[in-house]
Amino acid sequence: MPSRLTLPPLLAEIREGAPDAEITLLVATGVHRSTRDTELEERFGGILSDYHARLAVHDCDQTEGLTSLAGLASTTPVRINRIAAEADLLVAEGLIEPHFFAGYSGGRKSVLPGVAARESVMANHRAALIAHPRARTGMLDGNPIHDEMVRAAEAAGLAFILNVVIDPDHRLAAAFAGDPDKAHRAGCDWLAGRAGVAPIPADIVVTTNGGYPLDRDLYQAVKSMTAAEACCRPGGVIIEVSRCQDGVGSDGMFHTFAKGDPDVTSQPGTRPDPGAVLAAIEARSADGTLPDQWQSQILARVLSEYTVIVVSDLPDAVVEAMGFVAAPDPDAALVIADRLVGSDARIVVIPDGVGVVVR
Repeated sequence: MPSRLTLPPLLAEIREGAPDAEITLLVATGVHRSTRDTELEERFGGILSDYHARLAVHDCDQTEGLTSLAGLASTTPVRINRIAAEADLLVAEGLIEPHFFAGYSGGRKSVLPGVAARESVMANHRAALIAHPRARTGMLDGNPIHDEMVRAAEAAGLAFILNVVIDPDHRLAAAFAGDPDKAHRAGCDWLAGRAGVAPIPADIVVTTNGGYPLDRDLYQAVKSMTAAEACCRPGGVIIEVSRCQDGVGSDGMFHTFAKGDPDVTSQPGTRPDPGAVLAAIEARSADGTLPDQWQSQILARVLSEYTVIVVSDLPDAVVEAMGFVAAPDPDAALVIADRLVGSDARIVVIPDGVGVVVR
C-alpha cells in the first residue's frame, strides 16, 4: 500500500473540512503480528507530524480496546477496535489485489479482519466458509466470507475508502474512492479486466509471490500456490519460488504439518497425510477454529493433489518437515519435477501468483 502517496491528499481533505479534527491512523493488522517501528517509518515517514495525526496499531487480543458492533445481522459475532467503532468519521485506505478466499483484498477487509477481534476473524475464516466453492480468488458474488466482511464494514459505519491497485513494479496503477462497496467493486472490476487469465493446463507450474514484501514467509507463499493449483493437472508438480526471509510465518501452520494436526491421529515422528489434515479441519466447528487454520486448510487441499517443491532461504529440514520438497534453486527444482512427471512435461510459469486471477 503506497501510503506516502495516498494519505497526504486524504488527510489534507479532512484537515480542510475539519481543521481541529483529532485524526488517528489505525494500522489494521488483523490477527497478524504487530507492526515493527522500521515498517511504520517505511510506510508513513513524516506524514504523522505533517498532518498532526496520532498512530495506533490494532491488537486483536486487547480486550479492553475492543467493542461489539451493534445491529449486525450475521452468524459471526463481531467485535472491533474501539477507535474505529467510536470514530465520528471512519475512512480506510487499502490495496486491491486478488485474494485466495475473500475474492479480492481491500474495501471491507479494513474492518473485518483488519481491526476485528481474534475470535471474530476466526469465525469469519471458519472451515465451512473456507471450503465453500465460491470462496476463491476473484469471486465476490456468492462468497460467504466476503458477505460477512461487507456486513461488518456497514455495521462499523465505514463511510469512505481510498483503494488503489499497483502494477508489477509496485507503482500506483489506479485509484478508486468513495462509497465503500461501490468504489471497491469498481476497483475489483478494473483489476479483473487486467489480471484475469484463462487457465493453461500443465504438468508443472512454476510460481512466486511476486517478490518483496509478499514473499517474506511461507504462510504468504500459500497464496501463489493456489494460482498454480488452478492450472496444474491432477498429480502434477508445483514449484514455489519464495525467499521466506522471515521463516514459515505461522507456528500454527508449521505444527499442523510438521508435528501433526491435533485432530489427526498419527504416530509420533510421522507426518500426517494432507488429506487427513484437510478432513479433520473441515470437520471442525466454528468455535473450534485454530490460529491460521484457514491457511493450513488451503495448503492441505493443495498438498493432497500435488507435489510442491519449494525454493527458498528456509532450511531444507523445515521445508520437508511440512510435506514439501526442498530445492536449492529453480533449475534443481525442474530436475526433480522432471523425475516425477517426465522430461516431456508441459511447463507453465506464473511470475506473480498473487497478482493474477486464474478464471
